[in-house]
Amino acid sequence: MQFSYRGVSYDHNPPTAETSQGKVGGKYRGLDWRFRNLNKPPVLQPRVDLKYRGVSYHLGGSSTTTKGEQAKTPTLPIEEKARCLMRDRLHSFHKRQLSMLNRTAAEVGLVPCHQ
Repeated sequence: MQFSYRGVSYDHNPPTAETSQGKVGGKYRGLDWRFRNLNKPPVLQPRVDLKYRGVSYHLGGSSTTTKGEQAKTPTLPIEEKARCLMRDRLHSFHKRQLSMLNRTAAEVGLVPCHQ
């Protein structure tokens, strides 16, 4: 497809994934819907090294290290990852619960409403 943005023309070719029809998964509003299976796995995009206002950052695939260089991101044990996920989940639950309680208290008139 040919596009133009601020006077600059460019071609856009979206990636396509070849699929094969699977068995019927069910009906939705009277029409059959099917599962589709990928014929080949998707290809990961290559890593892109970018710079914004003098600060380097990376986008894309897995981190590639040069010879003699070690990966900069430490890997956590599975127990530590599970602990962090549970802590974050509980924290977000408590924040949501406190927000709902404050909103209910404001509706009832126990606490003045701040807007």
